[in-house]
Parts: sequence; C-alpha cells; structure tokens
Amino acid sequence: MSDIEPDTKDWTWTIDTACPECGLDAAAVTVADLPAALRAGAHGWDEALSAPDATTRAQPGRWSTVEYAGHVRDVCRLFAERTHLMLRQTEPGFADWDGEAAAADYAAGDPARVARQVAESIEAYAAAHDGLDRASWERGGVRSDGERFTVTTLARYGLHEVCHHAWDVGIDRRD
Repeated sequence: MSDIEPDTKDWTWTIDTACPECGLDAAAVTVADLPAALRAGAHGWDEALSAPDATTRAQPGRWSTVEYAGHVRDVCRLFAERTHLMLRQTEPGFADWDGEAAAADYAAGDPARVARQVAESIEAYAAAHDGLDRASWERGGVRSDGERFTVTTLARYGLHEVCHHAWDVGIDRRD
C-alpha cells in the first residue's frame, strides 16, 4: 500500500479560476494558444527526471518526480483520448478512470523512459488540438460523475494538470 493519501479534491475549478498554488490561470489562455501552452508544459521534465533523486520521495506523503511525471503522462494520454472521442461523437460519456490504480506503478518507472513518454504524451495531446475550427473547440462530453467538458475546458484542465505537477517537482514556469 502507498503512503500517499489519495487526492479526492475536484480540481475542475481550475478551468475558470487561477490556481493559487502553481499560479496558472488556464481561463486566460485562448484556444489559439492552448496547443502551444501544452507543448511548453513539456519543457523541464527531461531535466527534472535526469536528477539523481528523481525516484526519491523528498517529503512524506508526496510523490517523487518520476511519479508526478507518470501521472502527467497518463492524464495527457487520457485527455487526448477523450478529446478525440468528443471530436468523433456527439456528447460521448467518458468511462471512469481509476487514477489510484494507475499510480500503483508510477514509483517503478525508469526516469529516462518516463521522460520520453511524458514528452510524447504531451505532444500527442497538444497535437489533438492543432487546426481545430471554432465549432470543434465547443464539442462536448460528459464525465461519469456528470461533469460536462468541452474540448476547450478539457484542454484548460489538462494544461493545469501539466503545469501544476511541474510546479510540484520544482520546474520553474516563470518567464
């Protein structure tokens, strides 16, 4: 069993409100800028994952860098899948995703491999938004708990995931 307490907070508020922890205001990112903002989120993970302590939990109850990166990889894969689903179907329902079950293997990740995977998954997620017309950004889908997303709001939520977890591991996003 993990010594990490599951995060049960609903973070969807970060779609519309700036995060007081990481500072990202995802609502301020225009749809035209979302793909580039997601791609920028890939910067720094390779360096963070090459650190000698990338697999060490520096604080009790907090993931290591490789665990946060594994989570970002999986969220980007999931959100890319959901984006493609919204673009192909009308108001699809999203299957439950057990983030805690996925997290069970994060600590065993090879940092170099996870660095490649997180970069690839962020790029694939960003690419899912390239060239979308206005109507496509507003296509929607519904999470199993009833929360409705559009391609836009899911991208903003995903951007917060990428940036917040970069902040968690000390990747500086300030320009």
